[in-house]
Amino acid sequence: MAARSLQIGPAGIRTARTIEFLRTQRGLAQRELVARVTALGRPMSNTMLSRIERAQRRCDIDDLVSLALALRVSPLALLQGNRAA
Repeated sequence: MAARSLQIGPAGIRTARTIEFLRTQRGLAQRELVARVTALGRPMSNTMLSRIERAQRRCDIDDLVSLALALRVSPLALLQGNRAA
């Protein structure tokens, strides 16, 4: 079985930038957002969030939904970028 590419495409990069933008706009430290996401039932570490924001780790659909809830936006807003948030 061939290894799956872990390269992050334009939508993933846009999502990562939007997550970081919204987090900082709301005055949240990474640890605070991680605590919110974890409280929603999606355990996440500071390292995971940091890697997502730097587009070094894929943001899977469960991460996306939990991060959106924690940031109080729709998952679509994270995918569309800063203009939609």
